[in-house]
This record gives sequence, structure tokens and C-alpha cells, in this order.
Amino acid sequence: MRFSRLKPAFSATAGAAILLAVGGYFVFAAVQGEFGVVKRAQITAERTALTAERDKLKLQTARMENLTHRLSDSYLDLDLLDERVRNVLGYVRADELVLR
Repeated sequence: MRFSRLKPAFSATAGAAILLAVGGYFVFAAVQGEFGVVKRAQITAERTALTAERDKLKLQTARMENLTHRLSDSYLDLDLLDERVRNVLGYVRADELVLR
């Protein structure tokens, strides 16, 4: 008789424990899982950083395309050519003074 009273209480306790464990698993998965809140925040931060890097690279590419166009055969910028020759080759004119 005493055992029959414990059986429903044990069953209810075991059921509640199982439900609590399953609920805990789903809460953990929603927060820390592969598609959880934490992972989403990490992906958003990484996306922001990569977008900024992409924009910086686009500006560098546009600058390099501009310089390349200005030194091409169809359009030659003599001032830019003179600057590049001075920087890369170290040329100076005869009437200039060089300070080191």
C-alpha cells in the first residue's frame, strides 16, 4: 500500500525532471547553439568588420585604378610620372638641392 502511493509521486517527479531537462536543452540550444543568440551576435560583428574591410579595399582599388590610368599610354600625367621617378629611382634635376 505504501508503495502504491509513492509510484504516482515518483512518476510525476520523473516526468517533471525529464521536462525540465528537455526544456533546459532547448534553452541552451537557443542561447549557445549553432543557430543561437550568441552565434548570431558573433556573425553580425564579423559581418560588420568584413564590410568595413571590403569598403577600405574598394577605396584602395579605386585609387590604384586611377593611378594606373594616369600612367597609361592613352593618358599620361607628367606630374605623376615625375613624382614616381623621383620616389622609385631617386632622380633629381641638376638645379635642385637635396637635403638628407
